[in-house]
Amino acid sequence: MSQLPKSVDVIVIGAGASGLMCAINAGYRGRSVLLLEHSNKVGRKILMSGGGRCNFTHMFSTPANFLSQNPHFCKSALSRYRPQDFVDMVDRHAIAYHEKTPGQLFCDISSKEILQMLLTEVEWAGVQLEINCAIEAVEPLDKGYRVKSALGSVDCESLVVATGGLSIPNGGATSFAYDLAERFGMQVTDRRAALVPFTLQPDLLTPLKELAGVAQPARVSCNGMSFKEPILFTHRGISGPSVLQISSYWTPGSVVEIDLLPDLDLAEWLKQQRGEHPRWGLERSLSEHMSKRTAQTLCNLWGFEGELAQLNNERIDEISQAFKNWQVKPSGTEGYRTAEVTIGGIVTDEVSQKTFEAKRAPGLYFIGECLDVTGHLGGHNFQWAWASAYCCAQAV
Repeated sequence: MSQLPKSVDVIVIGAGASGLMCAINAGYRGRSVLLLEHSNKVGRKILMSGGGRCNFTHMFSTPANFLSQNPHFCKSALSRYRPQDFVDMVDRHAIAYHEKTPGQLFCDISSKEILQMLLTEVEWAGVQLEINCAIEAVEPLDKGYRVKSALGSVDCESLVVATGGLSIPNGGATSFAYDLAERFGMQVTDRRAALVPFTLQPDLLTPLKELAGVAQPARVSCNGMSFKEPILFTHRGISGPSVLQISSYWTPGSVVEIDLLPDLDLAEWLKQQRGEHPRWGLERSLSEHMSKRTAQTLCNLWGFEGELAQLNNERIDEISQAFKNWQVKPSGTEGYRTAEVTIGGIVTDEVSQKTFEAKRAPGLYFIGECLDVTGHLGGHNFQWAWASAYCCAQAV
């Protein structure tokens, strides 16, 4: 811990993805920058992301990959700082990466490399970084702000809040940004966990317990949106990429439709199989397209059994309907504990889409996840962090 200066040009609160990025770029502009983190570690969500490999961007990230009450708000920042711009930084630091699925870039070795890259850039940009620095108060001055912290008070011309949302509280998430915004008269939308697994009621969870840890390709739909990616059965319910994606569109009480065989006309295929393999059992046939355990568990759940020769066309249509249009009503989600992001946040009309400065509080800026901008799974939320931070840094 070093001595805090009495004043700086810019204070950035929160040393996560957006806070680090903003501090770096403001420092490179010649601004004196103090970066404050309330916990004892920086970039925790960076380290946790992508199963420890950090899905640091999506090469095809567009405004269509984001949810917001104002879907146009993110366009400016995403056009001014593109995925290739961040990839260029990764390349300069010689970090090896790969494209896991189209557009999704992951580190070959570890997410620690991305964090170390950002910390190296922080040092090169001349940014002063302090951890274990809880913020006690923010006071407006005639020009700028005074930040009172556990390490002392510092005045600044520009104050950037990059403290994220409510997801993963054991990673240091707090409501700081929302509380501060409301204190300055800014509107904040309702918030909820997003990119999060669903929980199921015991009457459905119990018969599915044998499938915990099993994945299955699927198309998952809810409230007019669909995603075709695998689902994963868990001890609490269902997860996997398609479930995480659709959770951003789900609202309590909504039914989720699951097509467990999205690339197959199941009814026609079963009728064909009945002609070719009449003595085969239904589970044996279905195991051509899913694990034997999955086929067995779901047939037991829905009461399907017997040899194909015993199934008339009406029964086959019932089977197809069950597997192709499974209606699931989640009891809820696993909440912020496991959610990757928070949906909702500071109303985007409250800040400039070009600079991210609060319209009601000159010199105060909000970036990253705390705003009402939420990306799809696959690196889009990191791209929003980099882009909003970079654009803000050009103004502070």
